[in-house]
Amino acid sequence: MTTAITRRDRRISPVFLGIVAVMAVSGWAVWTEFSVSVGFAVFLFVTSAWIVSLCLHEYAHARTALHSGDISIGAKGYLTLNPLKYTHALLSIVLPVLFVIMGGIGLPGGAVFIERGRIQGRWKHSLISAAGPLTNVLFAVVCTAPFWLGALDGVPDVFRYALGFLALLQVTAAILNFLPVPGLDGYGVIEPWLSYKIRRQVEPLAPFGLLLVFGVLWIPGVNHLFFDAVDAILRGLGVTEWDTYWGQQFYRFWQGDPDVPAITP
Repeated sequence: MTTAITRRDRRISPVFLGIVAVMAVSGWAVWTEFSVSVGFAVFLFVTSAWIVSLCLHEYAHARTALHSGDISIGAKGYLTLNPLKYTHALLSIVLPVLFVIMGGIGLPGGAVFIERGRIQGRWKHSLISAAGPLTNVLFAVVCTAPFWLGALDGVPDVFRYALGFLALLQVTAAILNFLPVPGLDGYGVIEPWLSYKIRRQVEPLAPFGLLLVFGVLWIPGVNHLFFDAVDAILRGLGVTEWDTYWGQQFYRFWQGDPDVPAITP
């Protein structure tokens, strides 16, 4: 039984530092256009930044659980930010990246195992669940800061588009995560406040919650409403549809670098 968190339990993983290094180098390549393919640089920058956000998402869950009473978190390696320590690396890393590549949507993850029996108090349980998507919200605020602060002078267009697309991913991830659907963080926020009977009735749906959400999003009308809401939030943060569109076009480097019109809004 784990009784204390050691320095080794808290040490940042070289795997995570490597991903951050890729993000920094590719971000520099996008900014300076120092790359044979600008699109490939955008792909590396956005993908590595997206993985970093996924790691921070899971870290937020783990760190909040630690301070709420689950001291087993340290021994599981969750505080190292190493994505290979997650119980479902496929769900937390591989699938989210594939969904970004295929559809430009931020897929919610969920791979840290928290021993809920160690934690007392409904507010603590709710906060643990909310910590992850709140990280996506914070990441979106950081990505859009140059837009809503009016600090885009001197920022290369392609880097601006990459930030806009990355912000789109963070906003979609935050919205989807906060949906009160079994299996998603939003349900985890309200679950402690539900009756035992209701929790037992919806518990079997948890493994299929994410599939249910994407099944519903496949309906054209729902899909349009969802992305209209995402676009409204991004516009409020200063990010235009022009930014996110061209960001995604550059991201799909396998289609060739896009020919952006010379005059931009």
